[in-house]
Order: sequence, then C-alpha cells, then structure tokens
Amino acid sequence: MPRLLNTILMAFATKLTLYWHDLLDLFYPNPCASCQSQLVGNEGVICTKCRANLPRTNSHLSPIKTLEDKFAGKVPVRAVYSFLKFEKAGRVQRLLHQLKYRNRPEVGLTLGQLYGQELFESGIIQDLDLLVPVPLHERKKKQRGYNQSDLLAEGLSSTSKIAWSAEVLLRAKFTETQTHKTRLQRFENVSGIFEVMKPDLVHNKSIALIDDVLTTGSTLESAAATVLEAGAKEVIIITIAAAY
Repeated sequence: MPRLLNTILMAFATKLTLYWHDLLDLFYPNPCASCQSQLVGNEGVICTKCRANLPRTNSHLSPIKTLEDKFAGKVPVRAVYSFLKFEKAGRVQRLLHQLKYRNRPEVGLTLGQLYGQELFESGIIQDLDLLVPVPLHERKKKQRGYNQSDLLAEGLSSTSKIAWSAEVLLRAKFTETQTHKTRLQRFENVSGIFEVMKPDLVHNKSIALIDDVLTTGSTLESAAATVLEAGAKEVIIITIAAAY
C-alpha cells in the first residue's frame, strides 16, 4: 500500500509540474528558436518538428567535395564536417540569427550538442585531441556578449567527449565584415590575424577548428594555417552550417 501511494503521489507531482510549466508558458512564452512556435512539454530551444527537419548535410558520413575544395591547394585539412546546409530565409539562418544577434547563447549550445552526438555516434572524430573555437576580436565579443563559436565548441564537447579550449587561439587584429567582399578580399582581410597562445596544446596534436558558418573558408583557412605553423599534427574543420 505505501508503495502504491508513493507511485500515485509521484504521478500527481509530475502532472502538477507539467501544468505549472504550461501556465508559465502561457504568460511567459518560450518560442522555438527556429520557427517561433510555442515549445511544449520537455522541448528545449528548438521544437521537435524543427529538430527532425533540420537540413543535415551528413558530411561526416559521406564527404562533400564542394566543402573540401574550399581548402584544397590552400591549406592541408584532413576533413571538413558541417552539420547543416545554410539557405537564406531557412531554418538554419533563423537559428544562427537568434544565436548571433538576438542574445540566445543557448542556441549555440544546443546545436553543438546535437552535432556532437551525431559525430560521437559515427566514431570518426574520437582520435581528436582538442576542439578549438575560432575566436572573435575582443571588441566584437564585448558587443555581442559572447563568442558563438565558444558555445558551439562547448556543446560539441559535452556530447562528443572531446576536450575544448577557448584559450588556444587569439584574434589579434580587428577586421572589417566579410560581407560583400570577394574571395581574395576576404582572405586578405583575415590573413595573419590569429596567434597561438598555448603552443603546448597544439604541438603534435589533432585539432578541430570550430566555427558557425563555412562560406568561402577564408577565416578558417587563416586559422588552420596558424595552428599548423604552431606544430599541429593535423587539422579538421567542423562548422554548424555551410553554404554550398
């Protein structure tokens, strides 16, 4: 009898908690970061429908030559993995907009966790030594309040079981926005802007560079070159999205 009563009380407490959350959601809406629909039940940050319909590239299962060609002949990288395909006005753009311009750092953590789990289950990155987020210049970081790549790396680390550090790379120069620049202008804009602050974490190590979006690849190219010059054994690229 006591066990039955305990079960009933636990079930009642669970229902009461759900009702309380529903009541809070009524007065303090918690929208999906992608579609803006109301999150329900145990949904967090991104609703179940959007999670299921995110445009995955599956580049970790089948390499995408278009992505690898962005670095071919410029800087040697072992592999290029991107979680989602970036399309204007699509789910991915909305998610990244929330992360970068709407003060929603939890979006970065969530996307990193989702991709980290998929990479972990694939078993293709378990030989990596360290995840290194591409840094923002301190001025831009203060404006935004955080570096989105740090959050992505932290999320990736939590589910892939690979260590991460935001103290390896420093962005020593403030650069103009890359928008509307040509491929050559983009590379010139970011050439030589990074410095390795902790060479011991890089030397003879397998390093993954983490960034939000892969477009021309010029920023990641510069970061990869810097890490390799500091003695990294190899570099792979991991981004949450890629335009191709």
